[in-house]
Amino acid sequence: MSFKKAHQFSKPAPAKTVSNFKHLKYHPVIWSIALVSLIFFLCSSIRHALFESNAFELGIYDQVAYLISQGQTPFSSFLEIHHMGNHAAGVMYPVALLYKIYPDVHWLLLVQAVSLALGAWPVWSLARQAGLNNSISRAIACIYLLYPLVFNVNLFDFHPEVIALPALLAAILAARLNKTLWFCAAIVLVLSCKAVLSLTVAAMGLWLLCFDKKRNCGLIALFLGAGWFLIATQAVIPYFNQGREHAGIARYGYLGHSVLEIAVNLILKPNLVLGRLFSLDTFEYLALLVLPVIWWLSPRHLSPLISAVPMLAMNILSDIPAQRDLIHQYSIPILPFLLVAVISSLAASNQEKGKTIFDTLPISNYPLPRVIVIWSVIGFLALAKYGYFWTIYLDSLASLPATREAISLVETKGSVLTTSHIAPHLTHRPVVKLTQAHAPPTNLAEFEYVLLNLRYPGWMSDREFVKNLVTKLQNTPQFQLKYQRDDIYLFTQNPHK
Repeated sequence: MSFKKAHQFSKPAPAKTVSNFKHLKYHPVIWSIALVSLIFFLCSSIRHALFESNAFELGIYDQVAYLISQGQTPFSSFLEIHHMGNHAAGVMYPVALLYKIYPDVHWLLLVQAVSLALGAWPVWSLARQAGLNNSISRAIACIYLLYPLVFNVNLFDFHPEVIALPALLAAILAARLNKTLWFCAAIVLVLSCKAVLSLTVAAMGLWLLCFDKKRNCGLIALFLGAGWFLIATQAVIPYFNQGREHAGIARYGYLGHSVLEIAVNLILKPNLVLGRLFSLDTFEYLALLVLPVIWWLSPRHLSPLISAVPMLAMNILSDIPAQRDLIHQYSIPILPFLLVAVISSLAASNQEKGKTIFDTLPISNYPLPRVIVIWSVIGFLALAKYGYFWTIYLDSLASLPATREAISLVETKGSVLTTSHIAPHLTHRPVVKLTQAHAPPTNLAEFEYVLLNLRYPGWMSDREFVKNLVTKLQNTPQFQLKYQRDDIYLFTQNPHK
């Protein structure tokens, strides 16, 4: 027996370990979660302070949370729809309670940081429950914390589905521990984060039912997921979106113009998707997902990935390249099941019931926990976007003081027209809209303030558009230039003219 195998067998009973919380506050995984939460929060806060956050998505959710906390209708002026007509993310209502303590966008950044880091605990618990010893289980928790997607998503504004990441892992753990009520609570939380996650929940139900032999939890997830998908897409979202389905359907326009039409065409016209499924773009995306964990997978223990099929398919078939990288949030629902596949593969290898790819390597006798951590660090260094802090995040450094000073002069809750990067700093009001070169404002009189950055015009804008808008405002008697410095312009409306 190799050193690695012997090391894995030296463990206490997993059931006892999972339930023993006596020394929880001293647990290294808990300390790791606390440290990573702090690092994530500081990173996202620094990014926001550097005016690198965006109206899409941080500005959207900050405005929604603020309006809910003030008892106002959560109508997104960026999307021009009610919040529930976007993704039916009901979880924002309890999140908005934090804004009642003090309305500040950093609540969202904190919730996101803690949610992302918190997933390490159910990952560790799942590894222990599967029979892996403490050192291997801690190493698998490191895989999660160092997985590039987790760090990168934390930097990409805010998305409610980050809350679903630890909830999905907790649901799997609850199912394996036969804790049905906890499983139901976790599933409801997942479904409240984003309507499309209902497909992931339904697929997870199928996996639990057919492969993990968890009949009750499998049926619950299958029916709740399928049921909420139909209710959310055919009733809730259209009700709050003037009868229209979610705008994201346009990303699959070549498959149909409604959810039901797309579902039918996927079955009846497979030729529409085969070219995308077997493309270099798809193989590159799959490689990005798998490379950070590739050595710890076994082809015989990939059944958990059945749960990831809906989101994998949506990302692969989308016309939006951003759905196929480790920067944006779209791959979040895939990660839990990829890690469960890792745990299943290592557990089977531990019990001599299968081999991971690592077992076939000539270094397979090297201490496994150390190898896991080293490879996770390599993956993080190669694919995490920490380098943004000394490259693109410093692009607008020269105009920061002027931008902050101009924002301080926006003294009322009146409507604002501004750039995508400034908008998240001014979203505590009912109306904030963006400068868009392809859709210039038709009525400037609806804005009390117009705040522009000629040097860095922001997403969907350009310098020529901003320059023309500045000229137009200067020639409009109704507006006066209140502030100008370092290509930052703040115009205010004089209602008496």
